[in-house]
Amino acid sequence: MGSDDSEDASPVTHRLTIRVYYEDTDLAGVVYYANYLRFIERGRSEALRDLGIDQTALKRDLGVVFVVRRLSVDYLAPAVFDDVLEIRTRVTRLRGASVEMAQEVWRAGECLNRAALTIACMDSVGRPKRLPEDVRDRLGRLSDPE
Repeated sequence: MGSDDSEDASPVTHRLTIRVYYEDTDLAGVVYYANYLRFIERGRSEALRDLGIDQTALKRDLGVVFVVRRLSVDYLAPAVFDDVLEIRTRVTRLRGASVEMAQEVWRAGECLNRAALTIACMDSVGRPKRLPEDVRDRLGRLSDPE
């Protein structure tokens, strides 16, 4: 995902298009800062779904869930009501029990928001658990070749 490349066609980047609704904005008419977290959460959830990772089945069958362990966000420019945004998601590093991801929110060729996060794989009582091999393989499809 190039930092200034609005036409990034990398096969390892998942893209989700969303629209900004009135409920997403604050009194100033711009997207409320916390709503970017909702947008990138949707991007991650859809990326997993598109990879064939069923989070409900993982919890039910293997007792594992994903939780955000670390998050760093840069707010670069505001989005406003009725904007069409593209949420870009990619894996930057796969570890034993976690995955590091980069996400960006774009509007018409301009990057508005960047996030770097670590998602941990946990068991039902909150202890780290290794990523299931099938999940690791699928997540690898969103990572840069090493």
